[in-house]
Parts: sequence; structure tokens; C-alpha cells
Amino acid sequence: MSKPTPLSGFPEWLPAQRMIEQNVVERIRSTFELYGFAPLETRAVEPMDQLLRKGETSKEVYVLRRLQEDPANQKDDALGLHFDLTVPFARFVLENSGKLQFPFRRYQIQKVWRGERPQEGRYREFLQADIDVVDRDSLPFHYDAELPLVIGDAFRSLPIPPATILVNNRKVCEGFYRGLGLEDPDEVLRTVDKLDKIGPAKVGELLATLGASAAQVDAVLRLAQISTADASFVDEVRKLGVDNDLLNEGLGELVAVVDAANEHAPGLIRAELKIARGLDYYTGTVYETQLQGYERHGSICSGGRYENLASSGNERFPGVGISIGVSRMLGLLFGQSALTVSRSVPTAVVVALPSEELRGRCDAVARSLRSRRISTEVAPSAAKFGKQIRFAERRGIPYVWFPGADGEPDTVKDIRSGEQVEADAATWAPPAEDFVPSVQGV
Repeated sequence: MSKPTPLSGFPEWLPAQRMIEQNVVERIRSTFELYGFAPLETRAVEPMDQLLRKGETSKEVYVLRRLQEDPANQKDDALGLHFDLTVPFARFVLENSGKLQFPFRRYQIQKVWRGERPQEGRYREFLQADIDVVDRDSLPFHYDAELPLVIGDAFRSLPIPPATILVNNRKVCEGFYRGLGLEDPDEVLRTVDKLDKIGPAKVGELLATLGASAAQVDAVLRLAQISTADASFVDEVRKLGVDNDLLNEGLGELVAVVDAANEHAPGLIRAELKIARGLDYYTGTVYETQLQGYERHGSICSGGRYENLASSGNERFPGVGISIGVSRMLGLLFGQSALTVSRSVPTAVVVALPSEELRGRCDAVARSLRSRRISTEVAPSAAKFGKQIRFAERRGIPYVWFPGADGEPDTVKDIRSGEQVEADAATWAPPAEDFVPSVQGV
């Protein structure tokens, strides 16, 4: 078999990176559960009509079909891989509403797939960590303010640079555009959402093609420039001279989110009135998140409120959710060598092998250590002890265990400090910090 060509957009981390990912996921999961979110995993595929009914996603969905399937016989219920976890969650709620207690708080940590152009931090297959709260008929607004606080705690538990959650409310934007007299506020929202990618001049040109006058374009761009760490954005909006009931409602909701964050986690949130989010199912609060030093790469954590995504007939389950792009965040940090792990394997102890005849005895030592949750392996061959120590050093394994000869007691050596002491496999344990590999930020 010839050397395979890597597939772009499908990250495969090295073992040390994978251990960092597992550590990060565990800290996120633990934070989610501290706030009472219950675990959930949904299937990888959804009917295409469900995947395509909200937002500009048709170009990103991977279609699932059998290799030998005749295209002429394809049915209307074609399947696609899910591109986020919110759409399948909404479907799950509708299917299981009779079995769930509301408000329902859940977290999901799963892979998703998007057919977009791979680049640094952007992949076709990636891991997301989502939290959502849904309720029947109506959802109290205080959840919009709670979710950023959960994410803030999750980020503070990680060895990463500080994060800032940018927050807006689509009612602010839509109400402002309606107050200006723009006829298609949804299309204006989608256009403004491209501001960071194409710049204000290009956005202005696109708005003009939608029928916006020069004065309307100027007002839209001035709204998008408003950015404050407190509720002073209200005064900035009022200065633009636009009045609309939906705008006023959105400003009130946005103030509530910003004030709650400033009370409980000062510095976590900034009101950023250019944030729109491209998915059409968002109806109110929207979030994006920047990592300090990585702002040019865009958001690593996004979400918002949706009123009608989970609805069928007279049943409606509004919700609010936010999603950490785990692979996206780690890809950016790995690219800058910004995260390290104390060792490249889980092993804490290598049992040195004096000779092949003593392998059984060494295996017994390893079993005793493992019975107390100490990750242990036996040296691969009966080489000189110096070579076996170097085997441990190369992988960052901190301890080497030496079976005693001729009735002498066993000893264990910390190869970092050189300290070597007598030890009994039934009672010895490493310090707590050496039980598992530790992850540090650079």
C-alpha cells in the first residue's frame, strides 16, 4: 500500500493532542453537569427536509446514500449528516416531549459535519459541545443570561487565553431595519453577518443591491459599529434616531443579559451589535465568542435563542443554546503550540524488566499497581536499565519500578529528580499530580 494522502478538513490528533482534547472535554462536561445539564447523544443523520428548512445550509450538508444506490430511485426521505447539534436536538424534543420534564436542560458533545472550505481552525468533521434549555410554550428570558455564565465557567476551567462572549439580539437589528423602512430585514441580517469576512464597503454594496438607500446603508453600518462592555449601547442606538417596538424590546432583553453578566462575571460579555448569526432559526439573543490573541479567526463558541425551531402543529418548544467548537478551538491552539501535556501516554509507571524469565513477576507488579488505578506498563524488552529508563523519558513517564533481586525489596525511581526509594506494589502510589497527565497552557 502506497503512503496515503491526508484528507483536509478531517483532523486526526496525535496521541498527546488527543489526551489534551479528552482533558478539555472532561472539564467542559463537568462544568455542564455542575449546572444540572443532562447528557444526550442523537443520531448522526437527519432527514434532508429537516436539515434544510432553516438557514443557508444547503451547500454544507453531506448527503448519506448507499454506494450502489440508483439516483433515479432516490426517495424524498434522503438523509444527511447533521451540520450542528441544535437541529437534531429540536427533533429529539418533539419526538420525546411526553417523556421529558420541562424546562429540559441538556448537553451534547458530538461530532458534526459541514462541507465548507477547510482552513486553520475550520474543519469538515469536528467536535462540538452544546448546552440548551427548552420549555413548553414559553421559555423564561433569564436562561438567555444564564448560558453565557455557564460557558464562562467552562472556559475558566481550561488552560486557555481569556475569552470574551459577544452578544446581540436579533430583535434589535430587525427592529432597527424595519424602523429604517428596509423591506427584507432577514436578508439584511444575513448580509451584515458577512461584515467581518468582506468588510463594510462590500456589505454596503450588497445592501444597495437589496434596495437600501445611501442613508439606510450608513445607518445599518453605524449600528454594526456599536460595541460596549455595559448597557451604554442603548444610548448609542438612540442617537441614530430610529424608533420601533421590536427594537425597544430587543434593547431591553440585551440590557438584561449584559447586566447579569457584569454582576456575576465582570469582563465576560461585550455587547456587539454587528453580531447576527447566519442561521435563520435564531429569533432573539445571539452569541459569538472570541479568544484573546485569536480574534482574527472569528468565533469559537456561538448560539442563541430560537422560538420556533422545535414546533409541530400547536406544540411549540422554544429554547436557547450555545455551542463550543471544541475542534476549532483546539486546532487554533495546537497551531500555536499553546497547549502542552505532561506526558504523551497515560502511563505513570514503567516496570523495568531484568530478564524475560522475570516477566511474570513484573506483570504481577503491574497488576497490583493497576488494581489501584495507577496506569502501568511493563518494559517491552529486557534491555539494560539505562535503556529502559530512556524509554520512559522519551514519553514523559515519571516513574520506573525496579524489582528487587535475590530477596531485596523493590524500588521505584522518579526519573525527573533521580530520587529512588523502596516500594511495595500493594501500597505505593505516586503523588496525586502524577496519577494522570496534566494539561498546561503556554
